[in-house]
Amino acid sequence: MAPSLPRRTAAQVALGVRRAGGDVFTPRRLILALKTAVAAAVAWFFAPLVPFADADYSYYAPLGVLVSMYPTVADSARAGVQSLVGLACGIAVGFGGLAIVASGAPGIVAVGAVVLVGVAVGGIRALGVGRDWVALAGLFVLLLSKNDPDGFSSSYLATMAFGVLVGVVANYVLVPPLYLQSARDRLSELRAAVATALDRAADSVTQGRPDAGVLREDGDALAELSIAVSADVDEASRSERANIRARGVGGVHDENAQRWWGLERATYLARDLLDVLAQHERLDERHGDPQALATAMRSVADLLATPPGDAEMGARTDAAWRDIDAYGASLPAPDEATDTHDQPGLWLAATLGRMTDISRRVSDALP
Repeated sequence: MAPSLPRRTAAQVALGVRRAGGDVFTPRRLILALKTAVAAAVAWFFAPLVPFADADYSYYAPLGVLVSMYPTVADSARAGVQSLVGLACGIAVGFGGLAIVASGAPGIVAVGAVVLVGVAVGGIRALGVGRDWVALAGLFVLLLSKNDPDGFSSSYLATMAFGVLVGVVANYVLVPPLYLQSARDRLSELRAAVATALDRAADSVTQGRPDAGVLREDGDALAELSIAVSADVDEASRSERANIRARGVGGVHDENAQRWWGLERATYLARDLLDVLAQHERLDERHGDPQALATAMRSVADLLATPPGDAEMGARTDAAWRDIDAYGASLPAPDEATDTHDQPGLWLAATLGRMTDISRRVSDALP
C-alpha cells in the first residue's frame, strides 16, 4: 500500500488548498459580488428619496442590500424579511433602553439591559438571520439616536427596508442564479468518488489484508463529500424558486433529484462496506474468495461510474449481478458457519447487491 500514500497526500493537500481558497474566484461568486456592488450603489444613490427617512442615514441602504444578497432569489427574500423583523425587534429593545435612561438609571445599566434582552430575543429561531440584528439594532437606537429616537428608528428601518428591496430586485433581475447544472456536476463528482473508493478497496481485498487506515480515510472522505453535495443539490433546488430562468428546466431538476436519491444511499452503503472491511486485518473463510470479492466490487464500481442513460448501463448491471452471484457461491453455507451472527461475507454480498439494485432503479427512472 506504500505507493498509494503520495497520491493520498497530494489529494489531501489539494483539498486543503481548495478549502482555504473557498469560492473567491468562482464565476458564481464573482457574479454575486458584482450584483451586490451594483445594488449597493443604486440603493445608496436613491436612499435620500425614501419616504419617512432622513437623508443623513442613507448609508443604511447599502447595508440592507448586504443583508439580503444571497446566492438564490428565494434565500435573498427570506433573509431580507428576517433581517427587517430582527431590526424591528431590536428597535423595540432599544426604546426599552432609552426608557431606562429616562428613568434616571446610569447609561451602563441601559447598555447591559439592551444587550441582555437583545441576545436573549435573538435566540428565537424563527427570526433566522434576523437573530443577529436584534442586539445590534437595540444598541444603535440606544447609542446613536441622540435626541431624536423616533426619527432615527424610522429612518433606520425604512432605509434598511429600501436596501433589502433593492437587493432582492437586483438578485431577481440581474442574472438570477440557477445552479442545476452545478448540482449535476457535483453529483457526477460524488458518483466518481464512490466508484474510486470501491476500486481502491478492491485492490486492498485482492491482497487479503485490508488497509484499515486507507479504508477509513476513504469512508470519511465520502461522508464529507456527500454532505457538501447534499447542500449543493438543496441550493440548486432553492435557486429555481421565483427564478425567471427556471422555466423549462424541470427535467434537469427531476434528474438531479433521482440521482441524489440513489447516490445518497449508494454512498452510505459504500461507507458501511469500507467500515466492515476495515474491521478485519486479514480475510478468512468467512469472507469467501478474495479474488471473487474484488471482482464483484470492481464490477459494482464500474456500474456506479456509468453516467445515467449510458448505453452500457444494462450490460454493466448484468455483469455486476453475475460477479456478485459468483462471489456468493464462494461463501460458506449458512449452516456451516461457526457463528451464525458473524458472517461478513454474506453482508458484503448483500450490500453489493443493494448498490446494484439502486443503480438499476435510478437508471430505469430516468428517461
